[in-house]
This record gives sequence, structure tokens and C-alpha cells, in this order.
Amino acid sequence: MPEETVVVVERAFTDAQFWIICAGLAVGSFALRFGFLALMGGRTMPEAVLRHLRYTAVAILPALVTPLVIWPAATDGVFSLPHLAAGAMTVIAGYVTRSALGGILGGIVTLYLVQYL
Repeated sequence: MPEETVVVVERAFTDAQFWIICAGLAVGSFALRFGFLALMGGRTMPEAVLRHLRYTAVAILPALVTPLVIWPAATDGVFSLPHLAAGAMTVIAGYVTRSALGGILGGIVTLYLVQYL
């Protein structure tokens, strides 16, 4: 009979260190946002800046999703055709419907259909 292997995983941080890091990140994030708003508050931004800021939200979703499509965690980073098909359908559905929600729903439906067909 084979012997069982026990894997011991050491934690990188104590609970106190973890919460101190979280609090520090929260303060830093708040300071960055507040600093920008406090410096720009009441002033009109140049049109070029406003034009670039309009594309920020559009760039966030692809930046978050692309690594998950190319190296899906569900397959331990191995290429997966269902994930690629869902990513492609998300882009197509988003373009056709002109809606982020339409793209997301199209991708979800495609992922589950391709996985279970």
C-alpha cells in the first residue's frame, strides 16, 4: 500500500501583517484618488484629457479578462478552446449589442454551451 504524502504549507504573513498590508493599500488607494480630486476639484479639465478618460472604462474589462482567456485558471494555465470561444463571442456580442452586459452574457452562454456540447 502506498504511503500518504502530507504537504505542509507555510503562511507567508501572519494575520496581523496581512491586515496591516490591507490597511496600507487602502490608505494608499484613497490618497491617490483624493489627491487627484483635490488638485483638480473645481477646475475644468482639458478636452484631450477628458477624451482619454472616456476610454479608461472600456480598457478595464479586456485587461482583466484577457489573461483568463489565454491562461485559464480552471485548466491550470493550459490553453482551452471553450475559453477562447467565449472570449471571442464576448467581443462579438459586445460589438453587436453595443452593451457590456450583452457581451458578458454572450460570453457566459457560449462558455457553458461549448463546455457541455
